[in-house]
Amino acid sequence: MNAKSTETDFPIVCVGGSAGGLDAYTRLLRHLPSDMGVAVVFVNHLRTVTTYLHEILPKYTAMPVELITERLLIQPDHVFIIPEKRDLHILGDEFRLKPISKPRGWPDVITVFLRSLTEHWNGKLIAVIVSGYDGDGSAALCGIKDVGGTTIAQTLDTSVQPDMPGSAMASGCIDFVLPPEEIALKIASIAHGE
Repeated sequence: MNAKSTETDFPIVCVGGSAGGLDAYTRLLRHLPSDMGVAVVFVNHLRTVTTYLHEILPKYTAMPVELITERLLIQPDHVFIIPEKRDLHILGDEFRLKPISKPRGWPDVITVFLRSLTEHWNGKLIAVIVSGYDGDGSAALCGIKDVGGTTIAQTLDTSVQPDMPGSAMASGCIDFVLPPEEIALKIASIAHGE
């Protein structure tokens, strides 16, 4: 069992966003070192729209960018993208996909994934909430802090759509409020144990 735990002791960064998120994602990735030993997971708050992030984001990072498939191995120095119409979970060192649990109204895919991380990941957790409508992710932020994780929200003035980061701040469980470029620097410092 100890050997298994060392396989999942690197940090996972969950970046949750929606409307205006692409601007934040690209600005963050441009400033994120590609050799920090972290897995970066973009959880786009969408229900039925096909994602093209795995085709767009490789232009902004040297890390491999993969669309998540069932049982895909979670690896450091990789960028992972949630597919549409799925809830994302982890088990051991693999991603697990399930049918979306909230097919109507605003999805809660960010909250679902963050809660799975708090229950099943041994390494550091960093939750980042960027531009988007609604408040997906906010309900899970205190849980991230409870397990020793770090929570970051994008500054409202740099968000194309400030609802999501605003809701995250209103949770009372945000450690840092930063523009995307500084979020990248903060992730790097946390990854290096600073």
